[in-house]
Amino acid sequence: MSTTADLVLALKKELKAAQMTYADLAEALGMAESSVKRMLAKGDMPLSRIDAICHVLRLDFADLARRVADNQPLIKELTQQQEQAVVADKKLLLMAICVLSQWTLEQVLATYRLSEAEGIKYLAQLDRIGIIELRPMNRYRLKLAKTFRWRPHGPVMEYFRENAVHDYFSGTFDKSGEGLMLVHGAISRTLAPAFLERLQRVAQDFAQQHLTDQRLPEKEREGYTLLLAMRSWELSVFTEMRRLQPGGNR
Repeated sequence: MSTTADLVLALKKELKAAQMTYADLAEALGMAESSVKRMLAKGDMPLSRIDAICHVLRLDFADLARRVADNQPLIKELTQQQEQAVVADKKLLLMAICVLSQWTLEQVLATYRLSEAEGIKYLAQLDRIGIIELRPMNRYRLKLAKTFRWRPHGPVMEYFRENAVHDYFSGTFDKSGEGLMLVHGAISRTLAPAFLERLQRVAQDFAQQHLTDQRLPEKEREGYTLLLAMRSWELSVFTEMRRLQPGGNR
């Protein structure tokens, strides 16, 4: 939720953008300029006063609140408790994945066997968890950063490892636009983070393209799941065949 101080700070920016001085505002409000300066410097005032300033600026209070919300820091990672709440209900997890893909409630209901009441309920739960900010008419603003990731050892990734990895890799990856690449090599440890950053950029590009292509007709779009990974790893059956090193290590 936005604090009053956040709203006041946003009002100061709007005053500056409108090139309105404190003297101008004081005259419009019927107050002394010193009182206006003190009120804005303190950063705390009744919502009725904020609404009055919005009226002077010809700014809707809802628009001001929305701008404040849009400027709030975005979440890069959920807490353990937040992720646990998401995976506790498979329908809630489904809704979480859908909002990450920026689906509307109408799209979700047309695709999955959820009632409208259930859809609204799960959107409200995601709002309470902190993944979205629910807005009128069941619209929402995603509160997650572009660099958002599930916790590496958190409940969602554990759920994915237990329930989705085998299903995902059981595919043939031979359709148009599909592919599975396995590349092994020994490279400098200092260069490994750079390769990981490239993979992260690919993931961000994919996510951005998803948002851009929402304007296309649905018949021109297809759902894809991009899975990127990189780790220091060797197949266990190969590790077992390694020669013992001094000290008994393979």
